Amino acid sequence: MKIYDISQEVFDCTVFPGDPKPQKITVSDMKDGALYNLTELHMCAHNGTHVDAPYHFIDDGKTIDQVSLDKFIGMAYVAEHSGEVSAEDAAGILARAKAADEESAKKILVKGKAVVSQEAAAIFREAGVDLIGNESQTVGPENAPMAVHLTLLGAEVVLLEGIRLSHVPEGAYFLNAAPINLGGSDGAPCRAVLIDMK
Repeated sequence: MKIYDISQEVFDCTVFPGDPKPQKITVSDMKDGALYNLTELHMCAHNGTHVDAPYHFIDDGKTIDQVSLDKFIGMAYVAEHSGEVSAEDAAGILARAKAADEESAKKILVKGKAVVSQEAAAIFREAGVDLIGNESQTVGPENAPMAVHLTLLGAEVVLLEGIRLSHVPEGAYFLNAAPINLGGSDGAPCRAVLIDMK
């Protein structure tokens, strides 16, 4: 069994343009004679490796604490792609996932510098996918992310953004991307890992 950490380190993470950068504040430091070390942090729910709940773009959508953990944990398929993911590309990815492991077609992780198009989002939605993940800080185009988010989040397809897959070969894995339980939040950071079950 091999475990792949596919998460970014939080304080040096990539931040979506306009979002606040995480801050680490030392509240108590043993080097200064304190009894213990204690860190305070300030961050956006969408910093680094994180998941989006429907509430991120849908005002009456589910918040992160209302989304079933089944969406974030289970078999997943890593598919390598560069550029825009078209409808045809999405169908091909789903076919490869089903051939590798039927269950892995429910959670698709796109490896590489890729953007999910509106047409691909519709294919994934119609296929009943639970989760789409990618290496960018947003699944859709950075300059116009709303349409892709609405297509996916509107069907309660959760998004796992800001993952790191360069060291992970294409194929089926067990994914754990359980978010921090932030009540009422539109998203949450997570420590995403893939487990090679072979």
